[in-house]
Amino acid sequence: MKISDVKENAIQMVQQYQKSEKVKHNSQQINGSPAPEERVDLSVRSKDIQKIRKAIDELPDIREERVQELKNQIEKGIYRISGEKIAEKMAGEALLDILI
Repeated sequence: MKISDVKENAIQMVQQYQKSEKVKHNSQQINGSPAPEERVDLSVRSKDIQKIRKAIDELPDIREERVQELKNQIEKGIYRISGEKIAEKMAGEALLDILI
């Protein structure tokens, strides 16, 4: 196994960038108009992510209403466990684990 020098990799990356810039410049000259540029506005997306993260952080870790509802059902003897729902959740989580 060959371990290449970091400097060599950096030089190759710079050369590749320079080649792509030349191709981009040449295509602009051929068409007579500048090529459309793709642009990503990370600041707007970043702000959205920050808002979502803040909203998630404000959510309680334990849903007290749901816990109380389940306690009441258990005490009354009307709480039923659905094996089918458990299997669906397990299968769904397994698929997520595989995909992620």
